[in-house]
Amino acid sequence: MCQLLGMNSRLPASLTLSFTGFSQRGGCTDHHADGWGIAFFESDGDLPGKAARTFVDKESAATSPIAQMLRTYPIKSHNVVAHVRKATVGAVNLENCHPFVRELWGRYWVFAHNGDLKDFNPPLHGSFKPVGTTDSEWAFCWMLQEMNKSHAGVPTEEELMHTLRDLSSQIAAHGTFNFLMSNGQALWAHASTKLHYVVRQHPFSEVQLKDEDMSVDLSQLNSPQDRQVIIVTEPLTHNESWVAMAPGELILFMDGQPLGAHP
Repeated sequence: MCQLLGMNSRLPASLTLSFTGFSQRGGCTDHHADGWGIAFFESDGDLPGKAARTFVDKESAATSPIAQMLRTYPIKSHNVVAHVRKATVGAVNLENCHPFVRELWGRYWVFAHNGDLKDFNPPLHGSFKPVGTTDSEWAFCWMLQEMNKSHAGVPTEEELMHTLRDLSSQIAAHGTFNFLMSNGQALWAHASTKLHYVVRQHPFSEVQLKDEDMSVDLSQLNSPQDRQVIIVTEPLTHNESWVAMAPGELILFMDGQPLGAHP
């Protein structure tokens, strides 16, 4: 299956460290070599932006020149969603690379999925249609369609939690549905089988990457005001207290911390 990586940060932050280790799982330390992608919500000053800068490549993340550039070019963002792919449904091409991006309520939404869905093909009768052939993109389009139908105006993040809990459980009945989704203001994570997260905040310590022979002192990269939460399929470091999400759990992350959860 694929692997997921996300970041939600109180202040604009770089994902360079976590992406360095994560990208090695795209064909080097793991076998997810069928494409990759990452979406950064650009910050408007210190406020989350509405638009996302997205990079996707059908090459493996471990060897892609674009991934190499991102490992050395720190893009500051409040919310990031990344994905390395092991193809199970759909060909290895750009249109099937996650994260997928669509507009809803005047903002970009990005989505990445890990898992397989069987016999999930509900009708799509609105403006959200897949470009590629993955079950993941179909699920994303259906979720946006149903979210739009469920709310007359722009809902709060907490109101969306109730809608997403219902939609997630319907989709998860068809298979494995681990996902990350963000609108630039918040990040939602749903665990069907496996997702972990860690909160990094003052006092920052040294971390040791699992996928690279590399240690970094986070106190040299962050101020006391910084706080980020990193969400990933498998923990990225040896020496941090990663929290395993429970099967069926949906969590809302804002301002670099988990704010709400539904079992």
